[in-house]
Amino acid sequence: MDRFKKMTIYFMSVGYIYVGIRHFIDPDFFLAIMPDYLPLHLEAVYLSGFFEILLGGMLLFKKYRKVAGWGLIALLIAVFPANIYLAQNEMAQQTLNISQTTAIVRLPFQALFIGLAYWHTKI
Repeated sequence: MDRFKKMTIYFMSVGYIYVGIRHFIDPDFFLAIMPDYLPLHLEAVYLSGFFEILLGGMLLFKKYRKVAGWGLIALLIAVFPANIYLAQNEMAQQTLNISQTTAIVRLPFQALFIGLAYWHTKI
């Protein structure tokens, strides 16, 4: 495996685990960007945090990397409505102390993360 790919695997793994832990430490941060039309907000925050930790950890092991990559793709698609909501909702932006421009600029990064997760499925 080339060095760059290995670095991205470690970086993304640590990133997912860190953000997943934050779902449990500071759920209010994530609740602020939950679209109103979704039910069970707190449960969804905890569930997505659990899967970020699990899949981020699995990414470190070659044996589980393909499953982790596909799981992360599904997770990134599942949480994308929260990112769209953040870009559209002034109150959510104020709660997170970011501008609408910043929220909009963040949106394409989801595609980058999906692309990295897909690349990581290619062992």
